[in-house]
Amino acid sequence: MHDPKGLGRVAAYARGDDYHDVIPPKLAQLIQWLESETGKKIAHKIYTDTGPILERELAQRAGLGWIGKNTMLINPKAGSYFLLGEVLIDLDLTPDEPFKTDQCGTCSRCIDSCPTEAILENRILDAGKCISYLTIEAKGSIPEELRSNMSDWVFGCDVCQAVCPWNRFAPQEIRPEGFSKPFGSIELLNEISLTPHEFNLKFKNSPIKRSKRRGYLRNVAVALGNCNDPTVTPTLEKRASEENDPLVKEHIEWAIENLTR
Repeated sequence: MHDPKGLGRVAAYARGDDYHDVIPPKLAQLIQWLESETGKKIAHKIYTDTGPILERELAQRAGLGWIGKNTMLINPKAGSYFLLGEVLIDLDLTPDEPFKTDQCGTCSRCIDSCPTEAILENRILDAGKCISYLTIEAKGSIPEELRSNMSDWVFGCDVCQAVCPWNRFAPQEIRPEGFSKPFGSIELLNEISLTPHEFNLKFKNSPIKRSKRRGYLRNVAVALGNCNDPTVTPTLEKRASEENDPLVKEHIEWAIENLTR
């Protein structure tokens, strides 16, 4: 579902606090509990998307679910809207059975629905076309041929999860202790004028800070270019005349051109 005209969308996981900050302390508490149960110090290493760990593969081998056609880990009861964390320990434990069944069947909704056709056959994701990659990890210019298909996404994308039938069974909202209430809508016309100080203050505890201000403004410019509202053009023209960053300026100018065609 699209947000109303003039509003941007953020992936569900990024609407609250940065999980990189919230989950590790919880895993540290798990270690403390294990040490109290075993009565000995446990050598350990904590990860949550912070190191060279094949998280989804390990989760599948631990029996938590299967890797779907959208390359997400899917749990039969929780869907795919959850985060993973790992603790490597030197304790000999009996492992759980791996999850052995592929429950995607003949469904191809994620493949068919991807706006940029980034999901390929055989559970392969073309990261260079994925909206999440483009709005978060990519640091340079977004390929022009992909911009119109990015719609109003300014950080991440949930399309391949939103269409997945298994997420019908997922809880509507899970907010474990430590995660603040998700913020509201992103008003694109306000965001395009965020100063460095305003950006740092607004997203201090948010995953959105990963894109940095220039990447975020680039994404906002693309979303404005896709909003089908030519009344935003004067504001964009003013911003283009003021902008010193070539990357941001390029995408604002593209937005103006796209709105005035």
